[in-house]
Amino acid sequence: MGQSPSAALDRENSLSGRFSFLSSSGFNSSDEFSDEIAAKWDYTAEIPDECLAYVFQFLGPGDRYRCSLVCKRWLCVDGWSRHRLSLNAQSEIVASLPSLFTRFDSVTKLALRCSRKSISLNDGALVTISIRCQNLTRLKLCGCREISDEGMLAFAQNSKNLRKLSCGSCMFGAKALNAVLDYCKSLEELSVKRLGGIHDGAEPIGPGAAASSLKMICLKELVNGQSFEPLVVGSKNLKTLKIIHCLGDWDRVLQLIGNRSRNGEENLNFNNNSNSNHLMEIHLERLQVSDIGLSAISKCTKIENLHIVKTPECSNYGLVCVAEHCKLLRKLHVDGWRTNRIGDEGLIAVAKHCPNLQELVLIGVNATHLSLTAIASNCSKLERLALCGSGTIGDTEIACIAAKCMALKKLCIKGCPISDIAIEALGSGCPSLMKIKVRKCRGVSGEAGEWLREQRGSTVIIMDACEIDGGFEASVSDGGVHEIGVGFPQAVGQVTGADASTSSNGRLALFRSKLGLFTGRNLVACTLRRWSNSDDSFNSNL
Repeated sequence: MGQSPSAALDRENSLSGRFSFLSSSGFNSSDEFSDEIAAKWDYTAEIPDECLAYVFQFLGPGDRYRCSLVCKRWLCVDGWSRHRLSLNAQSEIVASLPSLFTRFDSVTKLALRCSRKSISLNDGALVTISIRCQNLTRLKLCGCREISDEGMLAFAQNSKNLRKLSCGSCMFGAKALNAVLDYCKSLEELSVKRLGGIHDGAEPIGPGAAASSLKMICLKELVNGQSFEPLVVGSKNLKTLKIIHCLGDWDRVLQLIGNRSRNGEENLNFNNNSNSNHLMEIHLERLQVSDIGLSAISKCTKIENLHIVKTPECSNYGLVCVAEHCKLLRKLHVDGWRTNRIGDEGLIAVAKHCPNLQELVLIGVNATHLSLTAIASNCSKLERLALCGSGTIGDTEIACIAAKCMALKKLCIKGCPISDIAIEALGSGCPSLMKIKVRKCRGVSGEAGEWLREQRGSTVIIMDACEIDGGFEASVSDGGVHEIGVGFPQAVGQVTGADASTSSNGRLALFRSKLGLFTGRNLVACTLRRWSNSDDSFNSNL
């Protein structure tokens, strides 16, 4: 355990002195006997409980459980030092709750999950938890269908220090959420997903006493999400708003948010202490939102992170409004769903007015070299770029990115009609690149990937294995936004730079000879010819 030699010597002397009576009694102590005593000595006895608890924090759930079985002291330390707990919230656990929370009496973050095929714990169990866990600040409920509005009301009355609530696939409704907003005045984050009690005709939710403390609201897969309108509009310090796959027209809600931000800015001219217009992040995904809604949120001038995902009624006009007013934009995700309503016009406006852009994700957006050239030239801080499922992004566009995106660190290209010429451009361009991911681009050969690994050196290269990937899929999966995010996770069947085989020298030499054909030619002109042919073949696959 990292003891010094002097401490070990003192312990050895202590052991020899402690068992010196054996020699005086006629017993001859041996080395084997001393080793046996030393082996049974608890070397952690002198470690303070706080230090032992600090070590436990670095262990996984399984290792921590095994440590709690070592001795009573470790069991006790594990109990009072465990702040996070996740339980299978079936009805059978109710009888064990008192003893469970007697041991874990310092829990601040609790997750209760129950499968669809099981019966969850009820209101009484939730009240018991609220009484036992006085320090609870975060609660996650998933599949707890036996908890009603009355149970949540009693829980909220006992858990006034709650800061984060996440609930999904539960049956309580507006009454329960209003109780939480009224009693939990320090609530900062609220996430609601698939609540059975939120239906048409439900009473309005919020704003309540927590309106001044709420910083994040996430609404997902709700039938009547518009019932949260008073809460969303009344949360003055809201920084993050996520509305995902909720039914109904959301233009009105966004208009009210925009008007509130505009009024806050007007008041700011007269009162420097005004705290309005804090909204910095907005996610709009699979919603009935039009350019009216986008032009409304453009009044929230402090927005830095914007996701417009699968909203077919949004067009270039709405994106231009956002770009002209939200000049602090750093992250932009656009999934055009191949509607061709967002393209060069909107992206050129982003390039013109948002010089701080650091992350850009385009899915199903038919951008060309016109907009990508503008972005590469004006957005000098761009570090992460993902281009997916576009039939207009070819060799010319990638060559432009390679030549002008000096700060680019991560690049993902998926389902675009590029060829080996684009890979050749990446071999010498973008000097800051740390990771390149190319998937489902049929025009790129395996030899090009091997050549790129040689050219880029330490850069991580992730490319499809041509032998495994059967065919090109024109559509992007529902999880495409997450898959092509900052991390660029490695998929099964891909070859990385670390495990790439170097045995195919013949194919690599052939590829080099092909590249030699382009020496002395105009790269752009050659690229245009290849791009037009690839574009025709791409359209034929749609």
